[in-house]
Amino acid sequence: MTNILNLLKDLEPKGVQFARIAELAQVGTGSSNRNESTGDGEFPFFVRSKTVYKSTEYEFDEEAIIIPGEGGIGDIFHYISGKYALHQRAYRISFTDDRVQTKFALYYMKTAFKEFIMQKAVSATVTSIRKPMIEDFLIPLPSLEIQKEIVRILDTFTELEAELEAELEARKKQYEYYRNHLLTFEQQGGVRWVPMGEVAKIRNGSDWKALPSGGIPVFGSGGKMGSVGTSVHDGPSVLIPRKGSLGNLFYLNEPFWTVDTCFYTEIDSSSCLPKFLYYYLKTQDLAALNLAGGVPSLTQTQLNRILVPIPNIERQAEIVEILDKFDALVSDLSIGLPAELKARRQQYEYYRNQLLTFKEIDAA
Repeated sequence: MTNILNLLKDLEPKGVQFARIAELAQVGTGSSNRNESTGDGEFPFFVRSKTVYKSTEYEFDEEAIIIPGEGGIGDIFHYISGKYALHQRAYRISFTDDRVQTKFALYYMKTAFKEFIMQKAVSATVTSIRKPMIEDFLIPLPSLEIQKEIVRILDTFTELEAELEAELEARKKQYEYYRNHLLTFEQQGGVRWVPMGEVAKIRNGSDWKALPSGGIPVFGSGGKMGSVGTSVHDGPSVLIPRKGSLGNLFYLNEPFWTVDTCFYTEIDSSSCLPKFLYYYLKTQDLAALNLAGGVPSLTQTQLNRILVPIPNIERQAEIVEILDKFDALVSDLSIGLPAELKARRQQYEYYRNQLLTFKEIDAA
């Protein structure tokens, strides 16, 4: 790492040449439609999303960068070396000039292409791009030795991040398995089952715009929306969306306010621990209760009827303690895998910016 940073530092006074993609590569679209994908196809089929589909036929056999022509512009990039099919509104950038490595250009585009495109936008967002816009993008051209070393370093970071993401995903599945196992009870015998309305009072949220400012969080169905100076409840409580993402539950043990798209609960903790109720509801498919024709929604009546298992308080506390540990391992950004992944991403971004910042030669 030190050697490549020293090489780049030596380049700083004089800079490097830049060239338009039009001078370096072929740019074009595919001719396939989304409905032509097949689950058992041999070849990757790139569309306008992060998901890569399959096709039984291929259109190109090359090394290329794939980007969408609509949606996700500046955020979605694919690298391919080999045969593939391409959607008619996705672009391929196939480099024909031996002064640039495709993967080097890929990493550089990930850092700078979105800002470049936004400068060309006439509105706050870019919904689609055309071939001339892509061809105008400038790629720096340090020596191939430098390009290869930068690619090697960033590939290593990418692989390490992918390994951590895979491990975190495995831990999440393990957590879900144990959560479901611990919260599965026989309907007959073992524990008492009661309608949720017997252990929790479900309350409506209300408008917050006229409230004084302060440090108390305001929650809606999507999460925290802002803060105010007064609370509707001091917790603990389980927040349940009334509209929108019905499975997006929150547990709070602090003062809060909720808006009218989110219910909050006042729970009888002598018979049901609030955190136990939260974990149990996380195992339930609340979206299946939706009867609305438009925006998904729930009613108090539906929620009050949900049957909740009530083991003794000691057993509830044991289950909560176990699940709290699992939840921290897969969710808490200050410990465990999430913290390691966050640190790795920050390290990657730092070095990527260090490695991919170039001064244009003879630039004013």
